[in-house]
Amino acid sequence: MVADAAPQLTEGLTGAARPRHVAIIMDGNGRWATERGWPRLVGHRRGAERVKQIVHACPLMGVNWLTIYAFSTENWKRSTVEVLGLMGIFARYIRREADAMAAEGVRMRFIGDREPLDRKLRGLMDSIEVQTAGNSRLNLTVAINYGGRAELTRASARLAAKIGRGEIGEPTEADLAACLDTAGHPDPDLVIRTSGETRISNFLPFQAAYAEYEFTPTLWPDFTPAHLEEILDRFGMRDRRFGAA
Repeated sequence: MVADAAPQLTEGLTGAARPRHVAIIMDGNGRWATERGWPRLVGHRRGAERVKQIVHACPLMGVNWLTIYAFSTENWKRSTVEVLGLMGIFARYIRREADAMAAEGVRMRFIGDREPLDRKLRGLMDSIEVQTAGNSRLNLTVAINYGGRAELTRASARLAAKIGRGEIGEPTEADLAACLDTAGHPDPDLVIRTSGETRISNFLPFQAAYAEYEFTPTLWPDFTPAHLEEILDRFGMRDRRFGAA
């Protein structure tokens, strides 16, 4: 299945007050396929095509950081067929897109607990991180086997170890942030969830404390760069006071 052609965009055509960092909960792949009488994995494959388009479009819209929620710690509850199919899609995406992302200046990184993942998939993840490490046009972070509470648990253990070694005294928020999977990443300015659901599903609870949220009814396989452009324009009209009057 071939995804719709991406619109032609020109580098630098950005609106006012564009977010530096956008995070997306890519929801609705399975529903999109089911509504058409197709297997859920067809929707996931179509969703992967959308990822390619959004990754290409983000730098052209002034977005320098993109974090996408690909597989949560709760997604293991899905059928074995769907989970294995998803892992295969992740592996194929990395293999097929590695050279293109490197050529486009995309740096790809992963957050989440890698240990339960297949050894070959972990190797591919390590490989593309090394291959794209020198890029900076777009920082793409993919959350695989990620859950915000699990991340905070890991970070707390790391922080406690640092305290135990005497590396820090009274811990601060910055100390905890430095122990997160996203250490060194800017916090997201905008979090988008597709498919009409209005919950955050354990996604970046610490990092997105002051992010703006946008919930759209559009299912992820139908979410085009044009949809993203509209949301970014609305973001530019928001008044972000960060607790100030």
